[in-house]
Amino acid sequence: MNYLGIEYEMRNIPSLDPGFIPFGVWMEAYRKGAGVPIAVAVEKNGGEITVRHTKIYGTPERAEADYRYAERYVKFLLWSIGGFRVSICGAPAIARRLQAAYSPTGERAFDYDFFQKLYERPLEILDLPLSACPAPNENPRPIGGHMEGCRIGFDAGGSDRKVSAVIDGEVVYSEEVVWTPKTMPDPRYQYEGILDSLRTAAAKLPRVDGIGVSTAGVLIGNAPMISSIFYCVPRERWDEVKTCYDRAAAAIDPKIPIVVANDGDVSALAGAIGMDCGRLMGLAMGTSEAVGYVDAQRNVLGWISELAFAPVDLNEDAMVDEWSTDIGVGCKYFSQDAVIKLAPRAGIALDSAQTPAEQLKAVQALLDAGDARAREVFENIGVYLAYAVQQYSLFYDLQVLMVLGRVMSGAGGEIILAASRRVLAEQFPENTVRIVLPDEKTRRVGQAVAAASLPALDS
Repeated sequence: MNYLGIEYEMRNIPSLDPGFIPFGVWMEAYRKGAGVPIAVAVEKNGGEITVRHTKIYGTPERAEADYRYAERYVKFLLWSIGGFRVSICGAPAIARRLQAAYSPTGERAFDYDFFQKLYERPLEILDLPLSACPAPNENPRPIGGHMEGCRIGFDAGGSDRKVSAVIDGEVVYSEEVVWTPKTMPDPRYQYEGILDSLRTAAAKLPRVDGIGVSTAGVLIGNAPMISSIFYCVPRERWDEVKTCYDRAAAAIDPKIPIVVANDGDVSALAGAIGMDCGRLMGLAMGTSEAVGYVDAQRNVLGWISELAFAPVDLNEDAMVDEWSTDIGVGCKYFSQDAVIKLAPRAGIALDSAQTPAEQLKAVQALLDAGDARAREVFENIGVYLAYAVQQYSLFYDLQVLMVLGRVMSGAGGEIILAASRRVLAEQFPENTVRIVLPDEKTRRVGQAVAAASLPALDS
């Protein structure tokens, strides 16, 4: 197969998406012929810098392939690592094109706006000689795993909030409350709901030694900077959002330590505790694609891992993500949107009046009834997943991929798992990543206990 003059091999083509061009496969094929060294340095808060060295062709006849590779490569780095400054070192022509793309009026205007809001400063693309590439300065940090004492674990979701009272790692009380934070522009709604849950759990404990929070969104410290929980809150009230969790904990007791973490990282932590391992990525297929990661020492990297908006498919006719306005990004391949995208191609007519969650359930019901078309949908997602494992392994040190979420529930999850393992073994036998569902121990640990384990207590 050929894309932009680069020959690549695909042994397994998703039957319902024959135009799929896996970015990881094409990337490795492209690199085999590239010989001009360049570097990309991504900087974020605290002077943390991640540097990746790679190569391009650097010839006029490969200019479009060079730019396509670099543009998708930089996009993946931004949405996995995060950052407010990207230095393109040794490729001035590419740097100039990326400066135009990542601007308020460029093709990556959404990305520019997102990272400006996240870091509260404009996103910069710098053109530097290779010799001036910044030095790496990475700071992995431990996350959770503290079980001693009386703790509260809180999980803020988009449709419900869960809280657990935990004593020495055992849940003594748990509660789930339906709420609608995504539609509420007044952040007092979210604050009062959080405080109500914390107070409920605190009443079930003899004392509160620590509070851990798992929340959707991207954080700096304990402050949500971008979050679907506060989707409708105007930016002029964002100071209330950034202090929301800290203020709620202080209302319980200002001396209690609180740690807030991204829900994807907390899921990865739960898997690492349950399976007693590191180098683990948790990938949840639900409303969107949610990802978290812990390294070999069960540290988090300080990365945002928002892979829902990172590229996985180079097909220029791929479905557009209506929010980010880009094509080929993860949320259309590893979420209920993937099922909704593929079902009509398999000949399944969906009811447009239904919500996406209801449409997913309709396809799952067909599968349970033995419908071969529904089976094909989930098999195709499994093919996607195998190619994503190969790609993600190029950016993360991976040993285990734990897949969860409503798309993975029931028979569909088993089909996805089997298909992904088969394709991985056939096309990437050298890749030793294990793709697993959460085991029973991990389910017992759960999001609440993992969240409760976040704060370290003074000895």
